[in-house]
Amino acid sequence: MVKLTIRDKETVQDAVRRFRKLVERSGLKKEMRRREYFEKPSEIKRRAKLRAIRRNLMMIKIAQNPRLAAM
Repeated sequence: MVKLTIRDKETVQDAVRRFRKLVERSGLKKEMRRREYFEKPSEIKRRAKLRAIRRNLMMIKIAQNPRLAAM
């Protein structure tokens, strides 16, 4: 849960900006999007597996080409 106390002499716009940053940092927005639609457990596992494959391929590319590691 995100709580925001308004400071002395703080404008509404500044408070809203701080609130948005707090929500973003807490991961609440990301969690809401993830839960927006039901997703089958097999789809979750499939997406995680594809992400791991992509990550491993990128690590192999970096290992093979030292110039990419410097980026």
